[in-house]
Amino acid sequence: MSNSQELNVIARGRFVRLVDDQGWEYAERERGEAVVAVVAVTDDHDLILTEQYRPAVKRRVIDIPAGLAGDTEDFAGESRAAAAGRELEEETGYVANTFRELSTVPTSPGLTSETVTIFLADGLTQKGPGGGDESESIVVHTVSLSGLAEWLRARGDESLLIDPKVYAGVWLREQAIRTG
Repeated sequence: MSNSQELNVIARGRFVRLVDDQGWEYAERERGEAVVAVVAVTDDHDLILTEQYRPAVKRRVIDIPAGLAGDTEDFAGESRAAAAGRELEEETGYVANTFRELSTVPTSPGLTSETVTIFLADGLTQKGPGGGDESESIVVHTVSLSGLAEWLRARGDESLLIDPKVYAGVWLREQAIRTG
């Protein structure tokens, strides 16, 4: 995130602010230290996905588990890997033995300063139902990697949106497996 002291803050809300950086306007998060996302594949080769309504696009969106590091006082200063573990369990009910950082990518570099660090989770165990915290209503899907493209097309045909992190995460996982 940018240093807002050097920027002209045009507007500020509870969660985001709009800034002007020498004539370029973009959004920044008000809270949170980093954004994380998790590519989690079970021993049965099922990808764990989430589905939830997103007001900004007024549709349900299929995504990989994701969230903010350090977005509350309880989690201030937490590492990205710790946040990835917390978000994975909170949203899906799964826990992982290890997290491997795959890449940090911009979400929409013409619109926001936000980047997301994508992790690969290994050694998964389901500990609970998931579903998110009290402010979320998350549906958890486990989808066979071999049938993923067809499953995603069917969700698109149902007017759901597919977050690009799904495609990026699967591709990054494949590259990590190939290179060891």
